Amino acid sequence: MKLGTLSKEGQPHLGIVLGDKVLDLTELGRARPASCGLLAGAIDVSPLWSLPARSLVDSICKRVPEYGLPQDWEGFCEAADACTWLPPVAAPEKIICIGLNYRDHAAESKMEIPKEPVIFNKYNNALVGASGPVRLPANSGQVDYEAELAVVLGRKAKRVSVEEAVSCVGGYTMMHDVSARDWQFRTGQWVSGKTFDTFGPCGPYLVTPDEVPDPHNLDIRLTLNGRIMQNSNTRNLIFNVPTLISYLSHMFTLAPGDIISTGTPPGVGFARKPQVFLKNGDVVEITVEGLGVMRHTCVAEVS
Repeated sequence: MKLGTLSKEGQPHLGIVLGDKVLDLTELGRARPASCGLLAGAIDVSPLWSLPARSLVDSICKRVPEYGLPQDWEGFCEAADACTWLPPVAAPEKIICIGLNYRDHAAESKMEIPKEPVIFNKYNNALVGASGPVRLPANSGQVDYEAELAVVLGRKAKRVSVEEAVSCVGGYTMMHDVSARDWQFRTGQWVSGKTFDTFGPCGPYLVTPDEVPDPHNLDIRLTLNGRIMQNSNTRNLIFNVPTLISYLSHMFTLAPGDIISTGTPPGVGFARKPQVFLKNGDVVEITVEGLGVMRHTCVAEVS
């Protein structure tokens, strides 16, 4: 299933993607409490962490393909491409990012292939929905793009094995790891360039593992103003999803809703000749196979 958080009149609504439509479960729950009452007040993807609500969402997903969308539910739908998406997880406890996790990206960055995952963080102030916008800070002139596959934890994970880690996945989405390179490379402390406001567009929605048979064979692409800048496949990850979950869980407890952004493929702006950095009005589009489309505009911050 594909679950996300819609913005409706400034309020978050839980939505489920059904083909080219999105069923607003929050509105449906308010109007048809007998059908969907458990979800009336739901925001972001909280049903994934609640077994009764998850069961209800599952039953809706199965019912629609088999019996069709009930006629009296049509009024609670809108076109998927017309939705304004908020981040699929509103306020994760942790946003953990992995650096240099594609061999060819490490090579273009002139850095050694890591023997263990390279870890840094973003904070919740960086989170923004798939439509952005990304705000380019007035005190940086080298803002770069990075398309990434992200995994969201579905349950608590503490010192789990690689084999156990598979069952901890709640779903998959995309992250744009926007990076202020001048800040990142000034001292070598990556986090300083990674978590400016709006530097973590995420979405558009969460896709549950049953719809992602192999997260390590997904095409990933980023275009800038229509020009392909990154074009790879997640099979090129150095450390795969279960390995990352297991590794991180041996340092700290992972909580439901935590986001792990798995790293970016080659083609980033600072490694190009000449270098390419984001500027006012640029449009970035990211696709990861089966996970939708993230498209947002860059807007220069007024100093």
